[in-house]
Amino acid sequence: MEEMPEKIEIRQRFPEWREMLKPVKKFEEGRLSYISLPKQVDSEFFKMPFGDVERDLHDLKLPENWKELFLEAMKETLEKNRAFKLFMDICVRCGACADKCHYYIGTGDPKNMPVGRAELIRSVYRRYFTLSGKIFGKWAGARELTEDVVRELYYYAYQCSLCRRCSLFCPYGIDTAEIVWWLRRILSRIGLNQRFMTISIEASARTGNHLGLLPGGMAGAIQQGLEELKDVTGFDLHTYINKKGADVLFVAPSGDYFATPHWFVMLGYLLLFNELEEKYGLTVTWSTYASEGGNFGTFHSYEAAQLLNSKIYKEAERLGVSFIIGGECGHMWRDKHQFINTMNNPPKNEEWKRFWENPDLGELAEGLRGVRFDSYASGEHGWIHILEFTAALIEHKKITLDKSRNDHWAATYHDPCNVARGMGLIEEPRYVLRNVMNKFYEMPEHTIKEKTYCCGAGGGLLADEIMDLRMRGVMPRMMAARHVYKKYGVNILLTPCAIDKAQFPHALEYWKIPIEVGGPMEMVGNALVLTAFGEKPEDRQYDLRGEPLNKEEGE
Repeated sequence: MEEMPEKIEIRQRFPEWREMLKPVKKFEEGRLSYISLPKQVDSEFFKMPFGDVERDLHDLKLPENWKELFLEAMKETLEKNRAFKLFMDICVRCGACADKCHYYIGTGDPKNMPVGRAELIRSVYRRYFTLSGKIFGKWAGARELTEDVVRELYYYAYQCSLCRRCSLFCPYGIDTAEIVWWLRRILSRIGLNQRFMTISIEASARTGNHLGLLPGGMAGAIQQGLEELKDVTGFDLHTYINKKGADVLFVAPSGDYFATPHWFVMLGYLLLFNELEEKYGLTVTWSTYASEGGNFGTFHSYEAAQLLNSKIYKEAERLGVSFIIGGECGHMWRDKHQFINTMNNPPKNEEWKRFWENPDLGELAEGLRGVRFDSYASGEHGWIHILEFTAALIEHKKITLDKSRNDHWAATYHDPCNVARGMGLIEEPRYVLRNVMNKFYEMPEHTIKEKTYCCGAGGGLLADEIMDLRMRGVMPRMMAARHVYKKYGVNILLTPCAIDKAQFPHALEYWKIPIEVGGPMEMVGNALVLTAFGEKPEDRQYDLRGEPLNKEEGE
């Protein structure tokens, strides 16, 4: 891993607009993403144009007709995507978005203002696709497409996490994240792909998950989790993997069965699914084929996103399940809520069709009748978010909880960008947390819910080589976390996002905020009383981290 920056100095600059048209030629250390290697973009499983060449930003090695290819891809995008064309035309450069971007706040770089970042490609659009730009050139805010401009486009396209906070404040509704997404796709057509992102895409296309774990590795990890749960609960628990005829397919981000603190969230899943099967007969299976809920393709291009999320519907149909539960992942939920149904046909098996004609859990397990999915945000395309699912179970009093088991935790909650802004899942996680713990505190209002700040590592930016950018981008969120730490004594930051869980431990250490990181389902697992197995509230002695539950205050 790259070393953390020793000190962050923010130097704001306010150049005139003509200066903004000049491409930068000095790339800041810690902010430049590596370009993909051939083994990531010229493999049997994921192949991109001109991916067989190893290149870097100083030696692009572009194809001879790169300019023609770039402009053809841009023309195609303008013709097929009306939003992109609209966003190119309607910006008045009012600056309402400027201070809403965490990367601009953290770097002071004017080209990291959302309007500044969009202007980088908008200036090319003006030069080649508008009459005024063709005639008046730079006086119309247009510029020639050169290799230096291409370098700059790549540099700043990967200083945006696609969080969409800026779009919330734009009076015209311009979605800069969508502009950047299409820009990345255009760059990929001339061989420029970001390495960290395509490592995960290629691995997922090849094995089913971002980590490249083979079926035995995934199954072994989950089995190890069950063994840990026996130590915590005293019960022999189980799970299903690739089970045909199960009621539900469960898809989680691969970090949940591999990384920490994600691991404790997986233990929470397993406890809940065991209780539901033992008490109501509802069966849930994992899959080693559809073993990844996340989709790094959504950071790259439409085609890459479609390639990866197609696996999940195919597996749901093969296994004959009635619906899918998705785990704690952020961008997974923009993908599954907004994209998947436009990219792939839903499962056609009879079990799926029958259930979604009347999406009441009572159709699968009589004891769960009344728990319906047709009113939930995530239930539109055959999916249900694990936190909406859990909220419904709590609301209908289908599970027993002991909040005191989490009394050693004082928690705050981070809204992942794609969960909150991308699909509107805002109150359900809070409802769950308030029902499983006694000490829950919100960060300042302007930093949560729809206005939530990004973790600083989403959109494919969890790469080690841009650690400086990550620590700058996460600064607004860390300041909010520091506030509740000092005011309320918060000792854990909860978030239902795998990338957040990977980013925040480094960020909290860097910003010297001594709190832990976890997920809401870990708290659910702690509080869940396994009544179907004969457990009583007072029986549990340890939490899912193996820590004693009867800690004295201050221990």
